[in-house]
Amino acid sequence: MKHQFPSGIIKVCLILTDLSDSDNVANIPFVSFLSLSLAARVLLCVRAVCVRGVFACRVSSSMKRGKNTEEAAAEGENKTGSASAKKTKKSKEPEAPILYNDPPDKTTSNDGRSANMKITSWNVDGLRAWVKKNGLDWVREEAPDVLCLQETKCSEKALPAEITSMPEYPHKYWAVSDDKEGYSGVAMLCKTEPLKVTYGIGKEEHDKEGRVITAEFPSFYLVTAYVPNASRGLVRLDYRKTWDVDFRAYLSELDMQKPLVLCGDLNVAHQEIDLKNPKGNKKNAGFTPEEREGFRQLLAAGFVDSFRELYPGQANAYTFWTYMMNARSKNVGWRLDYFLLSSSLLPGLCDSKIRNKVMGSDHCPITLHLAV
Repeated sequence: MKHQFPSGIIKVCLILTDLSDSDNVANIPFVSFLSLSLAARVLLCVRAVCVRGVFACRVSSSMKRGKNTEEAAAEGENKTGSASAKKTKKSKEPEAPILYNDPPDKTTSNDGRSANMKITSWNVDGLRAWVKKNGLDWVREEAPDVLCLQETKCSEKALPAEITSMPEYPHKYWAVSDDKEGYSGVAMLCKTEPLKVTYGIGKEEHDKEGRVITAEFPSFYLVTAYVPNASRGLVRLDYRKTWDVDFRAYLSELDMQKPLVLCGDLNVAHQEIDLKNPKGNKKNAGFTPEEREGFRQLLAAGFVDSFRELYPGQANAYTFWTYMMNARSKNVGWRLDYFLLSSSLLPGLCDSKIRNKVMGSDHCPITLHLAV
């Protein structure tokens, strides 16, 4: 509500206000008869009326503004509450990890033959610790014809009796590092005795680290390997590149004699699909362009990645997870463990398995079903 005053009161107020200023008295003829004292008294009365009117206006306006402010605040609270509710509704729960479900084993090849060779490979990250974690219980359940282990980190004299005395595998072979105790190392345990077993690839700079065992069987070679890691800061990348060249030459020479199966921790994720975070790891060991190129050249030499041959588009299938940051439960991993085959063995390929539910190491075991 607006408060209005008669125009005469306003005019008198304005005139008498001017009269209080002695410099303006002479300039206003129609009030010149008034004495200054009378003018002052009238001025006080008029000013009082004006002040009362203005005060009433201000109080009313303040009350109205207060009401508007309260309404606005209430409306703001409602909007904020509504926005918060919307925000709460829109905020998502942390996404559940996408896990790989290992499908049922296939034991028949495309050409109709039944698998007669079962090979398991596992980077155990320390043989003695792995035995204490009951790794051998799972091996007995899986019951492969040949068990290949990498990163055993154990000299022959320190091997646990639980594994050296296993009656299921009477033929056991060990390669260990000559330079460092508790470093590197591979093993091969066989139900049937191979025709021949050799260690290394014929080059001292590589063989002293105990990284390769080769077993010759009647219709194929089996090679298990623990390929050197380029290491943090890529300090061994140059050595790794040399290894890749020499190892490929060794495998190609074997392949000219009879087909082969290569298994083990090859320490490379070949494609972006083979690790969870490819963009963030392009400069890290295991996913550098140089290591991936080395793997590509191995395939170009006539060897086939058995898992990708059977499951070309399968994502989230990993064999290694760091112990940090709950990586395994989140399935933030890498596929570093492989079965590579000579192309001539492909018709007998039945299945290539990733046993990602099996615990006991930072790697999981992998298993190959083959008809030979």
